[in-house]
Amino acid sequence: MKRTFDIVVSLVALFLLSPILVVVSALIWKNDRGPVFFRQRRVGLNGKEFCILKFRSMVENAPELGGYQTLDNDNRITKVGAFIRKTSIDELPQFLNVLKGDMSIVGPRPNVLAQRDEYDEWEWNARNSVRPGITGLAQAKGRSSLSPARRTQLDLEYADSHSVMRDVSILILTVKQVITQGGN
Repeated sequence: MKRTFDIVVSLVALFLLSPILVVVSALIWKNDRGPVFFRQRRVGLNGKEFCILKFRSMVENAPELGGYQTLDNDNRITKVGAFIRKTSIDELPQFLNVLKGDMSIVGPRPNVLAQRDEYDEWEWNARNSVRPGITGLAQAKGRSSLSPARRTQLDLEYADSHSVMRDVSILILTVKQVITQGGN
């Protein structure tokens, strides 16, 4: 049921959002003639690595200029990038990751492998026992304003008790968070 939900929501979202996807792609390319998409290895279900797809919101060589986390007023973020990050538009290409089966609409955000040391063995395995999501309980409850410990707690809570109805609730809370709080 969850996989069917993911596929249907992704197809509908990609269809309805296609004008935004085209405009954002053009703006990113026009800004610096660089690639439109950012690809990065992430950890998915059962620890399997996959390539996440996002709209590029940072300068091309951003990974060489800083770590895997961004900070407020990060000078690697482009002008277009600041807007698409605040509105979470940068995450929209991940609907393709959902269709491919690497991600779900809702689940813990996928980590980069370098974050493995931030978890004990049980936390890491529990967190990766579900498909990672475009959004998750931590994003719905506070996005980047939450401490790493609180985000982990919410990710583990979701992994322990997820359902399609809970996913719908998390989607509604996420939209509210994006509208009222934005992102970094």
